[in-house]
Amino acid sequence: MDFTFTPEQEALREQARDFLSATPEPTWAQLAELGWTGVSVAEEEGGAGLTFLEEAVLFEELGRALYHGPYFATVALALPALPAELRSEVAAGEASWTLAFGPLVPDLDTAEHVAIVAGDGIYELEDAEREVLMTTDESRPLGVVRGGEPGRRLADTSVLAEIEARSHAALALEACGVARLALEDALEYASSREQFGKKIGAYQAVSHPLADAYTHVELSRSLALWAAWCVSAGDPQAPLAASAAKSYAGESAVAVCETAIQALGGIGFTWEHRLHRLYKRALGIESFGASGTRLRAKIAASLLNGPSARGSEPTLVTASFEQGG
Repeated sequence: MDFTFTPEQEALREQARDFLSATPEPTWAQLAELGWTGVSVAEEEGGAGLTFLEEAVLFEELGRALYHGPYFATVALALPALPAELRSEVAAGEASWTLAFGPLVPDLDTAEHVAIVAGDGIYELEDAEREVLMTTDESRPLGVVRGGEPGRRLADTSVLAEIEARSHAALALEACGVARLALEDALEYASSREQFGKKIGAYQAVSHPLADAYTHVELSRSLALWAAWCVSAGDPQAPLAASAAKSYAGESAVAVCETAIQALGGIGFTWEHRLHRLYKRALGIESFGASGTRLRAKIAASLLNGPSARGSEPTLVTASFEQGG
């Protein structure tokens, strides 16, 4: 079996990296024009009719670029809950969504519509008050919603397991993009900075941690791509694979960023360098939704109790709708 990316997927990666390098703050309309908002939306609904594997390429590149916008909230969280006509709007760039799993809602400052879990269904939340909170990661603000009324019913809660797997896999892929760029910055610096007449990369105190960081990046990417394939194929192992990927990749991205900061020394702490922004995104990914500890407990239960444990309830905390809160 060939596990390499297809030429089309590699071309998509190249296009994404070039575009995000030239356009660091793209609009939702620009992403739609490129076809990114409708990658996995069926062709008859106005999308490209591709799979989560193509979206995986984009999530990794968007994480690397520290993209600030509702792509994660719309594509990873809300899309499986949207009926056909609303998926068409997303594909056309006419609407963006976020989903309130718990008290903190991602991309609330950029998403147009909010969905909320209420009882046995997922509904559009109407006339709610939004408050965007200050967080360490300015590229992915979190917020809270208050009040409002549940409007049209979008889906039942049976899609939550799919949403959880998609969101965990997407976050793991973002973490891979973040960690890779942090490692590249550290390697470039270690290859050019001299101390005592030698490049600092020649010293074991620098080279060995960077070698460990490379291992973290490669293992994270292996797990994240396994999770992406499982989600794309609808494999029964998707919840397990996504939990493993998010747990390992999230924590590894934090560790790799910390290693990069140590390698860069003083410049790694400066506001002008992008490393602190990569570190903040890594911390945000690690802490979003279920923690690594909780995800590993889920994986352990699956391994110990067999396939029946994989059908357990989603680990993300869902929020019931209450008037005024």
